[in-house]
Amino acid sequence: MNIDAVDRQIIQATQAGLPLVAQPYQAVAEELGLPVEDVMQRLARMQRDGIIRRIAAVPNHYKLGYRYNGMTVWDVADSYVDSLGPQVAELPFVSHCYQRPRHLPDWPYNLFAMVHGKTEQDAERQVAAIAELLGERARSHEVLYSTKILKKTGLRIGG
Repeated sequence: MNIDAVDRQIIQATQAGLPLVAQPYQAVAEELGLPVEDVMQRLARMQRDGIIRRIAAVPNHYKLGYRYNGMTVWDVADSYVDSLGPQVAELPFVSHCYQRPRHLPDWPYNLFAMVHGKTEQDAERQVAAIAELLGERARSHEVLYSTKILKKTGLRIGG
């Protein structure tokens, strides 16, 4: 699982995000003086080998008009989390969903799912849809709405 100088260049060129253009891999390839196929193959190999974890868009929901970004937190019986979590994650409006440990007695929630709405009513409809899916297996829940944007960055390597 070693990287060579070209891999390092590709990582450095993409670690802050892909360019916001129609052909981002082509733009990276041109910047580095490489064939686009090489860039794409190397990224795929580095991801497959665990050198890079993922390639994903990191949208600014506020700039896209989504003002109601809420982390829904659910108290679901542990025996149901493994089967219900993937179902919640499959909902088209859930951007990410995961299980976290409870911290009793103050924090009984173990299933988290992020929703995004352009209006409060949009977000409330999404929360209601999750509640309907979970049914009585969800003993309680809360919605924690974002109040500011946090910078989302991963590990960076220097030149």
